[in-house]
Amino acid sequence: MEVKRVLTIAGSDSGGGAGIQADLKTITALGGFGMTVITALTAQNTLGVQGVYEIPVDFIEKQFDSVASDIGVDAAKTGMLSSSAIILSVAKKIRQYKIRKLVVDPVMVAKGGSPLLREEARGALMKELIPLATVVTPNIPEAEVLSGMRILTKDSMKKAAVKIHKLGARNVVVKGGHLKGAALDLLFDGESFHEFALERIETKHTHGTGCTFASAVATGLARGDKVPEAVKRAKEYVTHAIRFGFPLGGGHGPTNHFAALFCSLGHNPAGAADKAPKKNHRGPGHVTK
Repeated sequence: MEVKRVLTIAGSDSGGGAGIQADLKTITALGGFGMTVITALTAQNTLGVQGVYEIPVDFIEKQFDSVASDIGVDAAKTGMLSSSAIILSVAKKIRQYKIRKLVVDPVMVAKGGSPLLREEARGALMKELIPLATVVTPNIPEAEVLSGMRILTKDSMKKAAVKIHKLGARNVVVKGGHLKGAALDLLFDGESFHEFALERIETKHTHGTGCTFASAVATGLARGDKVPEAVKRAKEYVTHAIRFGFPLGGGHGPTNHFAALFCSLGHNPAGAADKAPKKNHRGPGHVTK
């Protein structure tokens, strides 16, 4: 069986819920082979980020060369890239190895509020990395920074997606988790909008959802899914992971990346939230012009 090779270029989360750790769990759960270029180490738990150690740029590039020159890459995703130097280095390597299927998660702030992207690096992210993206996946606060506008409604999500698309990304997914109501994500492909709405699960245990979603999209693209199908499947996967999330620690607990496996075996891991699934979504993506 051919296994698809998915590279995650991101920071490490010592708490295991986000970053490289969440990416590898997601890629594995969805049948891919996960590889890493670690850009930073964080001292992190469910309460927040207590410290960040950036990996030297030359060693980031050495990791990239080691993986891409030997194993190869079917798709990649980026997460925490905290400085301009790191962003420029990663963009250079993506071009060097001609990685065509790239998901950019423009990580700016951790779930607990700690900054993960320096302000001076925002310009490099927008000018150097986003134009290389097959899909860019900002949440509402990130989309506000990238678009330079407030986002309070679905209409403003659409306007922001159009503005972000003009930065060069082929597809933009504005994730609506920060807004009230149904959990609506909006995909803009340059011509049409695709809406993906699922029930909102009331829980604080959502640490790592952004990393998980981007990794799931990248794994779908590696499998050969078209972008709307990859986004649809990623959203369903993340929603299931949230539904059975772990109430660990004193803050935002992690999602359950292997919930589908546990459910197929007829049980849930100890301590996981046990909530019956509800059917309430609009299919593979409601399309509007």
